[in-house]
Amino acid sequence: MSKITTPYRYDFVGSFLRPQRLKEAKISFQNNEITQEAYDEIVNEEITKVVAKQKELGFHVITDGEFRRTFWHLDFMWGLEGVAHENTGNGVKFDAELAVLDDTYLVGKIKAKAHPFVEYFKFLKQFEDENTVAKYTIPAPAQTFQQMVVPMNLENTRKYYATNKELIKDIGKAYQEVIKQFYDAGCRNLQLDDCTWGAVVGDAAALRYKSLGENLEDVKQQLLEVNNLALEGKPEDMVITSHICRGNYHSTFFTSGPYDTVADYVFAKENVDALFLEYDDERSGGFAPLAKVSEDKTVVLGLITTKSPVLEDKKTVIKRINEAARYIPLDRLCLSPQCGFASCEIGNKLTEEEQWAKLRLVKEIAEEVWGE
Repeated sequence: MSKITTPYRYDFVGSFLRPQRLKEAKISFQNNEITQEAYDEIVNEEITKVVAKQKELGFHVITDGEFRRTFWHLDFMWGLEGVAHENTGNGVKFDAELAVLDDTYLVGKIKAKAHPFVEYFKFLKQFEDENTVAKYTIPAPAQTFQQMVVPMNLENTRKYYATNKELIKDIGKAYQEVIKQFYDAGCRNLQLDDCTWGAVVGDAAALRYKSLGENLEDVKQQLLEVNNLALEGKPEDMVITSHICRGNYHSTFFTSGPYDTVADYVFAKENVDALFLEYDDERSGGFAPLAKVSEDKTVVLGLITTKSPVLEDKKTVIKRINEAARYIPLDRLCLSPQCGFASCEIGNKLTEEEQWAKLRLVKEIAEEVWGE
């Protein structure tokens, strides 16, 4: 088993643009033109290629690019007992377009069962070597909780859970069991992708929750509670990190706002080993909230955008890293793109080569700043 752990000085969030061959195979499979077995073989081949590319670029963390899923978060939820979904053409309004997502809702109590993502991880793990470690990404417990209590789902959820506290308890327990499944499969590096904190920052979020008659501080406390409950009893030699996101769909975003109003919760009190934070533009605010990060956490600065093919200026990025180091020691900082390149299979608006150029830039800057 690899002794490398995440995050590395130069790292990435996890998802990559789907190759054209994979996109075409998905359409052929959906049209019953190829079998499940033929489709799975193509997926396996494309994952093998994308892992090889990550190694070629000199990265020490490998993922499967999330090639087996349609959505970064919903596919995982479908692997829990009590969750169902349907494609109705509905979605969530992002800044510039509608993110078309499957309706995902409860049909019973949430429980863990043998999760398909664990099998997906086992395929990835075979590519680990002395220079690389396999990382798997799943949506944070708070993301699953939030999915079930959004206005369009709340009435249905109340058929199964009279209170949010009961729902939090079951989600936390289910995640504990899935985390154990990953551990037993040899996973030592797990990343929780979490848009819930990004959805409660900024003035727009405050107005939205006020219109719903909810106390925003209570909401934050619930997000913290469900995430930390899921982490209770996690193995000591398992690194679990969190990627805090403001939404990423076809190069658009969901929310804007600085971390100031959530730092006392997620930065100070969430029991993860590291935080991957978006800092690619002014929507993220300043670095001052980093002073609230507890001393046992590493911070990965997402200073390179995945939403645009334009390469950042190296000197500007290094200057920003040094600015962040005013609030948290440089040796507790790392560098990565701010998000995945394809949180959903539609992907962001750049080419595969432009995607790899972004990763090359991340590695070059990190080696210049930290010498490793």
